Amino acid sequence: MHKVFSRFNGPCLDRVKYSYNAFTGLAKFHRPSGALLKKSAVKHTAPDLPEMPPCSFTPEVYKDMSKERMMEIRRQYCNPMTMKVTYYKKPVYIHQGHMQWLWDVDGRRYLDLFAGVATVSVGHCHPKVTEAAEKQLRKLWHTTNIYVYSPLHEYTEKLAATLPDPLKVIYLTNSGSEANDMAMLMARLHTGNFDVITLRGSYHGGSPHTMGLTSNAAYKYPVASGLGCHNTMCPDVFAGPWGGSNCRDSPVQTIRDCSCPQGSCTANDKYIGQLNEVFATSVPSRIAAFFAEPIMGVGGAVQYPKNFLKDTYKLVRERGGVCIADEVQTGFGRTGSHFWGFQGHDVIPDMVTMAKGIANGFPMGAVVTTPEIAASFAKGVHFNTFGGNPVACAIASSVLDTMEEDGTQQISHDVGTYLLTELAKMRDKYEIIGDVRGKGLQIGVEMVKDKASRKPLPPAAMSEIFEDTKDMGVLIGKGGVYGQTFRIKPPMCITRDDADFFLAVFNQALHNYMEDHH
Repeated sequence: MHKVFSRFNGPCLDRVKYSYNAFTGLAKFHRPSGALLKKSAVKHTAPDLPEMPPCSFTPEVYKDMSKERMMEIRRQYCNPMTMKVTYYKKPVYIHQGHMQWLWDVDGRRYLDLFAGVATVSVGHCHPKVTEAAEKQLRKLWHTTNIYVYSPLHEYTEKLAATLPDPLKVIYLTNSGSEANDMAMLMARLHTGNFDVITLRGSYHGGSPHTMGLTSNAAYKYPVASGLGCHNTMCPDVFAGPWGGSNCRDSPVQTIRDCSCPQGSCTANDKYIGQLNEVFATSVPSRIAAFFAEPIMGVGGAVQYPKNFLKDTYKLVRERGGVCIADEVQTGFGRTGSHFWGFQGHDVIPDMVTMAKGIANGFPMGAVVTTPEIAASFAKGVHFNTFGGNPVACAIASSVLDTMEEDGTQQISHDVGTYLLTELAKMRDKYEIIGDVRGKGLQIGVEMVKDKASRKPLPPAAMSEIFEDTKDMGVLIGKGGVYGQTFRIKPPMCITRDDADFFLAVFNQALHNYMEDHH
């Protein structure tokens, strides 16, 4: 486990004490002044709905463009894709952020449990990281790898220290898609092979090459892309054809029965059998790589049988391939038990890609690999204008320091385990919660029509619960192939009181839905 220190004790972390009971849905609380939750926006008001935990930070008064004008520009000048991905029927107009909190243009405060899609790692505008950014901006904004400058070397040395041997050679990029593009290129150059395998339902980026790695129709276009990319069945022990009650490395297991003898996992053997089918039918005898996230992100926080990655890595390496861990969402202590998600599977990949939380929301990504694989990349010339620029490196370096000082990995473990345990109680209460899964603060709640069929809850129903949760002051995400999974991936500075507030709000949203539809 990466070394952790005492947690951050700054503004917004003073908390009232109240407890949440998952079965009654009641929250006992002290009602503080100043919380800006507007009950009038909530369809169902309830006397037991708690106020938000208090926050001493005061945002600036919003004085910029009107909501109407922003939406007019969004529709007229922004690519239609910007509107297509906009969350909520009544969008949130964000103005300012501080740690786990966001404020909209009307001054309303939200508990952010999605962190800009698992990207804000140590907290919005964290004071220490902001100070590091400001310091570097006054010194040097931009230069490139054609010159030698301190922030690049300070950061790469720090990052390398978090990874096991022989993963010590780093190439910096601007995004996760770009990092995965580079990893695919390096794998093909190093092995001399071309074909790459990923898991069905996975997401590894939206660039022309990574679109092939991604196995989700929503992110596909009817153009030639991803030549040489193949997929195998996702080893989803909840929704997949095989699964049991002791398959995954999580505080919470599935509701499925398990008849496996001790020390064996039939589900794992079946999913490995599917991979062997791919080897036998879809790829040459020698392949370039296998990509997988330690826990799926966009795919809905899907977890695999405990030995799946270990067995898969062995088979891939036997066929000349390299194993690539996509840590864009799971890295930097988010899973709680380890600093890197792959460590929870007891494997060492040949390459690791990362982005998102690497710089707390500043555009940055990285590919880390072995000296041998890195040497293959140097056969040609590749130049990246912005990758590893001084500002990005200064911010990312401060993020690593802040993670140690604030103890974010320990927070992920402690608060995440509490959330998972309480959400599992909620699963037992509501027929429409099929599965609760994850580790640390990488959590998925899969919604179903009913537990017997495990069929996804329809999009309209998901949207209703999603919108209601937002109206009560909590922002979460959605994922899964069918958009059926709520994703909880907050900044790694949240507290147990924040967790209790979310649990009470989410319980109320579920209660409202059930009351209206059953």
